[in-house]
Amino acid sequence: MSMTSPFVSPGECSRHQIFPGVQIQTCAGEQMMLSLVEFEPHAVVQPHSHPHEQMGMLLEGELTFTIGDETRTIRPGEMWRIPGGVVHQCVAGDKPVKALDVFHPVRDDYR
Repeated sequence: MSMTSPFVSPGECSRHQIFPGVQIQTCAGEQMMLSLVEFEPHAVVQPHSHPHEQMGMLLEGELTFTIGDETRTIRPGEMWRIPGGVVHQCVAGDKPVKALDVFHPVRDDYR
């Protein structure tokens, strides 16, 4: 992947609705991807897994997150790490949610 500039404006990012009420905005480098995830209140990311390692941080709102067989309510500033292949899901709380996710390697389905 060749990059023309090290700086990326929001208009250059890829955007996808990954589940009802869950929008992502992504930017990829050579070997990792950053994703800004926005949830409407009570939006659900259904159980799924992928081969990519994923780490994230909650910026706003509240998420009830299940990773493998562990469930926890996450608040702003808290982080998560998900090894590739592990089933995970989450549900937004009563207010809108914003989170950052990092994926390695890059997810071609989010480009």
